[in-house]
Amino acid sequence: MKLLSDLYSGSLTLLTDLYQLTMSYGYWKSGKANQEAVFNLFFRENPFKGGYTVACGLEYVIDYIDNFEFTEKDLEYLLEMKGNDGRQLFEPDFISFLRNMEFECDIDAVPEGTVVFPHEPMIRIRGPVYQCQLLETPLLNMLNFQTLIATKASRIKASAKNNSVLEFGLRRAQGIDGALAASRAAYIGGCDSTSNVLAGKLFDIPVSGTHAHSWVMSFEEEKEAFATYAKVMPNNVVLLVDTYDTIEGIKTAIEVGKEIKQRGEVFYGIRLDSGDLAYFSKVARQMLDEAGFSETKIVASNDLDEHLIASLKNQEAKIDIWGVGTKLVTAFDQPALGAVYKLSAIKNKVNEWDYKIKLSEQTLKINNPGIQQVKRFSKNGKFIGDMIYDESLPDKRAFKMIDPSDATKRKSFSLEEEQVLNLLIPIFRKGAKVYNPPKIREIKKHVFKQMESMDGSVKRFEFPHKYPVGLEESLFALKNELILKLRNH
Repeated sequence: MKLLSDLYSGSLTLLTDLYQLTMSYGYWKSGKANQEAVFNLFFRENPFKGGYTVACGLEYVIDYIDNFEFTEKDLEYLLEMKGNDGRQLFEPDFISFLRNMEFECDIDAVPEGTVVFPHEPMIRIRGPVYQCQLLETPLLNMLNFQTLIATKASRIKASAKNNSVLEFGLRRAQGIDGALAASRAAYIGGCDSTSNVLAGKLFDIPVSGTHAHSWVMSFEEEKEAFATYAKVMPNNVVLLVDTYDTIEGIKTAIEVGKEIKQRGEVFYGIRLDSGDLAYFSKVARQMLDEAGFSETKIVASNDLDEHLIASLKNQEAKIDIWGVGTKLVTAFDQPALGAVYKLSAIKNKVNEWDYKIKLSEQTLKINNPGIQQVKRFSKNGKFIGDMIYDESLPDKRAFKMIDPSDATKRKSFSLEEEQVLNLLIPIFRKGAKVYNPPKIREIKKHVFKQMESMDGSVKRFEFPHKYPVGLEESLFALKNELILKLRNH
């Protein structure tokens, strides 16, 4: 079996949990398959104990839905599935139903690179309940991970400030999909390039990299290794100086740098990959400057993340470029975003909306009802608050929002005083795509603008300020009414 080619060139429609199919079968069997419903995908807490999150992965979702259909091989597999009693799990008529399926959903989403906050829908799906249900797992899979990595990358870039950040976590990433998706999301979130050549080709990301310790070790002398590399790659000379002795490695690199300079070529940089990066970077900077190489860059790697970079900055490390791998592409300190996908409304037998919530003993886990949209209010170019509201209600000129976790926290907005933007925009209408995703560099610029529009208190790593997000007062009242009704049922 050609495992990789078979896995990645065929249909991905079965990339779902079995319970999505069993529920869809149940909807079909009970005559509810085409009942119109609304689902929302959102998360409950910002990752990394931070104050914001960067939405990412929408282009994957669009591509998946563009190719959303069951192939004959998919259907044959489903037809062969057995239940606990050994009998056929799905009836042949249901398989025929899936074969003839035409995608009919409306999908609205927050554009990639937009800063979002807990409980705000990143995607809203409206359509036949069985189709909405089938999308739950793949959408969560695609958005959970890329959003997590883009957020991590934005934090790392913020700590590096004006320095370049290179992503090179391919060898430590969670498999092929994890590596490619991580490289894409890391670039969107703030990294300047990737070491992942396939990601560079697929996503139009700049690619960077030079040599490893094995190159140096393959030669009798370190100087020979450096000199040979400089000759074979004259336009890509960054020399890794810590294979044996870092200080001696820097001296040797400078000797080779002088030869490079005599040939009229550029000694671009050295890389430090171990030891006391603050100390060695200062020593290296002094040695390079004294040798006439003030333009030669110092690249640092070695299990970096936003906290270590910030610490090195505070120590006045002389590092120009940061190479970040494992702790970025694996989201080392938080392995999952934890986004969820919840039903918020469904049409009843008289074609009216019944709003739905899931109760929980934890207030945080009680979802918001309604056909949700998010208004973002800005003033003088800065975000000042987001309000979740029911799109089916009449629009207003003035609003009051209430914090669902603390009803005493209220905030008023007026369209006369503040700029306002609806975050969710149309992506699909009746199954047809109505949105063309921007190029990856445009998404990256959008992230930069979003970061500039947030107050610094929200972006800090330690005890960030909680950005104001609340429910429009009538939606807040409706949610409480539903909670009381269900608890007194």
